[in-house]
Amino acid sequence: MATLKAAGLLDVDAGEIIRPGIVHVEDGVIVGVGGAAPQGAESSAVIDLGDAILLPGLMDMEVNLLMGGRGENPGLSQVQDDPAIRVLRAVGNARRTLRAGFTTVRNLGLFIKTGGYLLDVALGKAINAGWIDGPRIIPAGHAITPTGGHLDPSMFAAFMPGVLELTVEEGIANGVDEIRKSVRYQIKHGAQLIKVCCSGGVMSLTGEAGAQHYSDEELRVIVDEAHRRGLRVAAHTHGAEAVKHAVACGIDCIEHGFLMDDEAIQMLVDNDRFLVSTRRLAEAMDVSHAPKELQAKAAEMFPKARTSIKAAYEAGVKIAVGTDAPAIPHGRNADELVTLVDWGMPPAAVLRAATVVAADLINKTDLGRLAEGYLADIIAVPGDPLADITVTRNVSFVMKGGKVFRNEHANEN
Repeated sequence: MATLKAAGLLDVDAGEIIRPGIVHVEDGVIVGVGGAAPQGAESSAVIDLGDAILLPGLMDMEVNLLMGGRGENPGLSQVQDDPAIRVLRAVGNARRTLRAGFTTVRNLGLFIKTGGYLLDVALGKAINAGWIDGPRIIPAGHAITPTGGHLDPSMFAAFMPGVLELTVEEGIANGVDEIRKSVRYQIKHGAQLIKVCCSGGVMSLTGEAGAQHYSDEELRVIVDEAHRRGLRVAAHTHGAEAVKHAVACGIDCIEHGFLMDDEAIQMLVDNDRFLVSTRRLAEAMDVSHAPKELQAKAAEMFPKARTSIKAAYEAGVKIAVGTDAPAIPHGRNADELVTLVDWGMPPAAVLRAATVVAADLINKTDLGRLAEGYLADIIAVPGDPLADITVTRNVSFVMKGGKVFRNEHANEN
């Protein structure tokens, strides 16, 4: 058994720091919080983290570890990077994400040519086996999107016909029969949720960002296939009308939602659905080299991201933290927390969005709290995040499932 000792720990439910911070860990699980070790426990090795504050491992509900990172040339990677290169680059992205204190992520859609392989599933298996360091991955496999939709990779670069065309298995699906096959394929090969493209986006060359991509009938098929197998559906959706249709069709989680209006927000509340934030990219995403029409679209959309997230929080929407990395760099995931606080959410609410709300979204009842019986996903930061959320950018200790992956305090003891 190991005992972590720190200046304090975060009680995410109460929204307060408990001092001192003492957590007892055995076999990858928290077996006690505060005081002496539980009766009957083996002698404890003490990990002294000094003046640090302990937090539950943070969670990012929208990343793509197979994209971005060192050595990528965004202009050419779609046609130069084979699946092996993608996975090898993802190893570094996964390690940076974990060391940043994010111990669990959802990898939301590959939308790259893989020959049908679900690379995020493979990456997650390698991490679980201990071959490489990385966060716990909830993989979606290939995102389901129509031909020319926002997540069709040939659309992003305006390729000529025939270049980088993806298959139904790789997520390009039109009509109910292709959609059923595509969803079933992702589930067969290890997807733990389904990602669908419901509307355009900032970087869409085809149509307005808010325009709905799939018909209601097609959306219901996606939901039907996923829900019958016990999986939730996450939807890339910006436009207010697209959000309303997605919720009405049974979508569980809206990604982005920059252009939501009050009616769409209320539908999320009334139907108990989730919103994944991804607001940092509205400040940090570099669109200076994008075509002029996309820069104009960003200039219109990004300011609305600020007002819509504040309205969603005030209305009581269940908000979970997501970054859309690499829209912001892998390993800089905590920038999302800082932005949410800067834009009006209280630090306690933001920390819940990155822990217990995210755990609820992925149906993980043993994650998100420093409490007995929970998995020992524990990080340390150099101060009180309720007073200064920016300390989450400076994680000094990371434990996932009881194993230490980062400890900058080791040489201090």
